[in-house]
Amino acid sequence: MHLLGERVLGGSILVLLALLVVVKRLATGNIIRDAPNRGVLLWAVHVFNLFFLLVANPLAGILLVAGRLEEVDVTRLSVPSPVVIALEWVGISLSVLGYFLMAWALVTLGRNYQVGGSVPRPADRLVAQGPYGIVRHPMYAAALCISLGLALVTQSLALLAVNVIYLVLIVPLMPFEEDALRRAYGDQYVSYSRQVWRLVPFVY
Repeated sequence: MHLLGERVLGGSILVLLALLVVVKRLATGNIIRDAPNRGVLLWAVHVFNLFFLLVANPLAGILLVAGRLEEVDVTRLSVPSPVVIALEWVGISLSVLGYFLMAWALVTLGRNYQVGGSVPRPADRLVAQGPYGIVRHPMYAAALCISLGLALVTQSLALLAVNVIYLVLIVPLMPFEEDALRRAYGDQYVSYSRQVWRLVPFVY
């Protein structure tokens, strides 16, 4: 027994992903043309982002729609129906929150958007409003919400591992990015960073 049924869950994942792609195109002017300009860690996070959003996410959605996820994903857990419903409820909530937060961050950044870890360009300005007034790295927070939500919806250990790997990659990247922003914006960024949580409000 599922909260919405596998086809509806899979279709919802595909629709949310498609809407995010449209938002990114309209807000930033491109979809995947951007790439990091330096560093192995930056490339690793960039490639992992593309893998998760453009491969793992839609593949999970397609397999759910086709009713084939259980036979393809050997790491999928078998849990009692009440637990499945609870996990799907939390997972759907996290995923929707993540997609909304990602879209909000992209719209807020607009043409200031660059792939993670890039050095600010001369024309860029420090963005401190919208989701950036809540956490300093809302796009990373959004991606973590989406990946954890997908793992809970599918009860997949493989997708949970994807979430953990992503977290391990971005934790050392965030200070690196912040150092570049501090050099670019000086006291303005220092003041901002003292007032806004890094990734999770009231936690980190």
